[in-house]
Amino acid sequence: GKKPLRQKIVDELKHYCNGFHLLWIDTKVAARMVWRLLHGQVLTRRERRRLLRTCADLFRLVPFLVFVIVPFMEFLLPVFLKLFPEMLPSTFETESKKEEKQKKKLNAKLELAKFLRETIAEMAKRNKADTG
Repeated sequence: GKKPLRQKIVDELKHYCNGFHLLWIDTKVAARMVWRLLHGQVLTRRERRRLLRTCADLFRLVPFLVFVIVPFMEFLLPVFLKLFPEMLPSTFETESKKEEKQKKKLNAKLELAKFLRETIAEMAKRNKADTG
């Protein structure tokens, strides 16, 4: 059944606490990576991507904190997330949102592959017609 309002509120608070905790861990790791960069070491591609994601999350955190700090503004958060879906830092995303994003990316890749396959087939037909 449905969860009581109190349980929903507790679950949301836990979600945000976990999100801030994960962001803190990512920030510490990113700081170590920046330290390594400043001392002339080279980052792997995976480390570079993690550093970029963490920096982007920190920049996204600024508008997100407005919703957390201003009283009763968190009720407008779902509206703003509908308007600006990339506003939320990655550590605050739920599994369902991550799966939805992956599905969208996969569908886009499939459409691109289909388009490229059709284009190549069309080019092959033209080449056969030109040479035949």
